[in-house]
Amino acid sequence: MMHRIWIVARRELRSYFDHPTAYILIVAFLGLALFLAFRQIYLNKIATLRPLFDLLPWLMAMFVPAITMRSLAEEKRNRTLEWLLAQPLRESDVVVGKFLGDWLFLMVAVAGTVPLALGLLALSDADPGTMLAQYAGAALLGAHYVGMGLWASSVTRNQITAFILAAMLSFVFVLVGLPVVTLGLPPAIGGTLARLSVLSHFDNVARGVIDLRDVLYFASMAGLFLVLAGFALSRERLSKQRGAYRRLRLGTAVTAVGVIVLNLLGGYIRGRLDLTREKLYTLSPGTRTLVGGLKDILQIKLFVSSELPPEVQLLLRDVRDLLADMQRASNGNLRVVEANPDAKDEVRQEAQTLGIVPTEFNVFRDNEFQVKRGWFGLALLYANERRVIPSVDRTDDLEFRLASFINSMTAPSKPTVMFLSGFGAKNIFEYRLLGDALDDRYQTRYMDLERDSTSRISPDSVKVVFFAAPTQALPPHAISRLREYLAAGGSAFLLVENATISPQFPVASGTVGGLDPLLEEWGVVRKNGMVFDLRSHANVTVGRTGIFSVVSGYPLWPIVGKAAADHPTTRNLQNLSLAWATAFAINDSIRVLPLWRTTDAAGLRSVDLPIEPNFFSADVADERGAQVVAVAVDPGLSPERAKASAGSNGADSASAPRRGRLIVVGDADFLADQFVRSNPQNLIFAANALDWLAQDE
Repeated sequence: MMHRIWIVARRELRSYFDHPTAYILIVAFLGLALFLAFRQIYLNKIATLRPLFDLLPWLMAMFVPAITMRSLAEEKRNRTLEWLLAQPLRESDVVVGKFLGDWLFLMVAVAGTVPLALGLLALSDADPGTMLAQYAGAALLGAHYVGMGLWASSVTRNQITAFILAAMLSFVFVLVGLPVVTLGLPPAIGGTLARLSVLSHFDNVARGVIDLRDVLYFASMAGLFLVLAGFALSRERLSKQRGAYRRLRLGTAVTAVGVIVLNLLGGYIRGRLDLTREKLYTLSPGTRTLVGGLKDILQIKLFVSSELPPEVQLLLRDVRDLLADMQRASNGNLRVVEANPDAKDEVRQEAQTLGIVPTEFNVFRDNEFQVKRGWFGLALLYANERRVIPSVDRTDDLEFRLASFINSMTAPSKPTVMFLSGFGAKNIFEYRLLGDALDDRYQTRYMDLERDSTSRISPDSVKVVFFAAPTQALPPHAISRLREYLAAGGSAFLLVENATISPQFPVASGTVGGLDPLLEEWGVVRKNGMVFDLRSHANVTVGRTGIFSVVSGYPLWPIVGKAAADHPTTRNLQNLSLAWATAFAINDSIRVLPLWRTTDAAGLRSVDLPIEPNFFSADVADERGAQVVAVAVDPGLSPERAKASAGSNGADSASAPRRGRLIVVGDADFLADQFVRSNPQNLIFAANALDWLAQDE
């Protein structure tokens, strides 16, 4: 049978390249796809193929019908289909062979984008695993579209009719997943359509995860349309009064219903292959160790309404997957309970008592927008401890939050972070969002170094000290206390600034680096000037024209878009937003690791020059080059690192290693509430840094 199918597939594939139409189609497809993808890649300045694959469902909705429209319609019009079936071939052999030939031709066209992928891999740190998953998703998506196109070609003798029917059907499967379509439908119907849409399944694969449910969807939908195409061919030679025709019709109907039911119930099927480099969608080893080491029962209650908007249904799927993974890794000590507060009053009262609040959703009903309330929150219960996420609105940091909660609930005691003040340093109360994020995981203490000149800071009671940009020179006794603390094994999170900005006027004034003597002992030297980056920076409003705001790039607010090294504090983060930042030179390349650096279009600008966006000039005479804006100092040397240190920096640099750790960031504003709200990754980096400093990987 496979031999017969392959003969048909080879004949179909060869027929495309016998005509110039195939080459025109491939050139048109690649030209449009690469043009639009390049625009997004350069606009967003990100090394990823995601812009290309985000467009693929739309491009294929037009391209694939143009491929498949002649497959069976032309055979029927030229009456060569009868000749084919007169050979030792069955209808199923013809349909599957045609499908395979059309799909291979589509894959040849998609393969034309591989040079773009290879270029990104060669010139950047793009993730090859994610790209592999994206191409696998393209193959699955193509199979679905080719199946629809082949069915459309089987029910008509006219190629144009086949093209219109296939294109219309392809766009239907794309559009039913868009909020503009599902918004006006009842949640149950909208959720069903969203699960049958190609977008929801393809987006999951395009992010780097091959989920069994998505594979099942594409394979079953392609198989369904092949069955329908086989029925369309077979019914022409069977009498409607014969039992064979009735059995064929019944079998086709049962297959169609089975595929729909299978996809609707497929949400309960587990199994996925995470191809991302950092295993972003797989439980981290730390989380597995944490939940696997639970000594008692920890319960996670998911309060969720049965009728959530379709766009939230996809978020709910990710939440359920994460909770199921954590439950499997817990050796039975983590239990997940799902409850619907809309169904029972006692469940609703329990949710309200725990602090779970209903979320308001805008829905379209009765030709008007209405506000509906739904429940989607989490509560963690362990002994007398409880932690609550009142409303789940994202999943990219959900594992981190849940693991942090579990760690704080089950740990015998919380580590202590001490916030230092004095000598012009910023107060922790200027970082309210940071303080809120630390409440569940750390105990906090405060000390004014300027007023308290005698108290010793002990690493036995204080895991990490946080000192934000002292603008005055620290006296010897203050430096000595910090030095003793670090030498005894303590860790510090230090923020450094070269300039203070007047809150009344856009004027900068230089500061004295209060931490310079301490940092230089550890091989970190503060450079003079403020960092600017002409290539990667934030946009700010510089004025108004009528009712419109005028937005301009502001190089003094650089966005460092790539971590300088693979480190626990920066792993999986895309960028960091800074303001009037400070750069560092590294004198100890063994103990000091750069964490974040700018692009090579950056430089340093004098603090005395105007800082207003309208007065910033790109014609700066200073030397351009990448600037390091954050570093980690890890003095604990392994034998290999000690040997490398002795070989490169001399034997003295490897002697008497200190035990403490340091994170130094050249900006005290990046953790201000304004910047954290605009870029939550700033806060995630700070939380990662504190965990690493507290020796909690």
